[in-house]
Amino acid sequence: MTQQPPRHGVHVPLVTPFAADGAVARDALEELAHAVLAAGAEGIVALGTTAEAATLDADERIAVVDVCARVCAEHDAVLTIGAGGNDTRATAAALADLARWPTAAAALVPVPYFTRPSPAGVIAHFTHLADNSPVPLIVYHIPYRTGQSLDAADLRALGRLPGVAGVKFAPGGIDQDAVELLGDLPPDCAILAGDDLFLSPLLALGASGGILASAHLATHRFVELCAAWRDGDLARARDLGHALARLSAAAFGEPNPTVIKGVLHAQGRIPTADVRLPLLPAGHASVERALKRLADSGDAADLGEPAA
Repeated sequence: MTQQPPRHGVHVPLVTPFAADGAVARDALEELAHAVLAAGAEGIVALGTTAEAATLDADERIAVVDVCARVCAEHDAVLTIGAGGNDTRATAAALADLARWPTAAAALVPVPYFTRPSPAGVIAHFTHLADNSPVPLIVYHIPYRTGQSLDAADLRALGRLPGVAGVKFAPGGIDQDAVELLGDLPPDCAILAGDDLFLSPLLALGASGGILASAHLATHRFVELCAAWRDGDLARARDLGHALARLSAAAFGEPNPTVIKGVLHAQGRIPTADVRLPLLPAGHASVERALKRLADSGDAADLGEPAA
């Protein structure tokens, strides 16, 4: 049965673990997926940027989604699949291919990058995609990667499109557009925080959850933070928000997902910390800083890892 698209809670964009020979470490990927869902995540995202999807070949991408789809089905969890680029026709074809996974709940599709179309062009792009996609779309708004800024009115227009279920909102901070968007949400459109560092203030403003790479680590605490804001436990939300922001800052101390992979490898959860070029593995100091923040949060044991 197809899940509803992500509307709330924590969704983890899984890394792609690599074995010593460079192949995708499928068993480690499966264990990571089970672990974050068992810790309370509502769902996982396969083939996001955190997965280094651009470096995977076609067979590897299929293998990654197959693993994620199977684990999500076992947990009755939400599966979102990253798809598409800056070419409308090619993105439509990539979305059509998602029909091979009938339990997929949504596709995470970036705002067209590099070509930098006008806001009207972005809306036309997503209108065409939504009209032809087998699954609802989550618009990935991340202007510091796409080079394409959209204001609150543009994002609201995208959120009102039939077939668009939400926006992964990662503007790089809290600005006037964030306040305006979250103060007047499109109907039936979820705003999911995409900047881990700003998760807590975005939840306070009205975001319903997040797609969060840092939630590989201390998954339960990120789940607890979302619940605290939802339930009005402000003191707990503030304390958790500050602690997890410090963890997120350390996790993004070098290009994502290098530090997260370094921590997961140090914990014995993935066989190597390897990433594919043009990324390089995170330095020892960055990994140690993130491990310390994890220990300082009191949450190193969140997924069965011993506290430092």
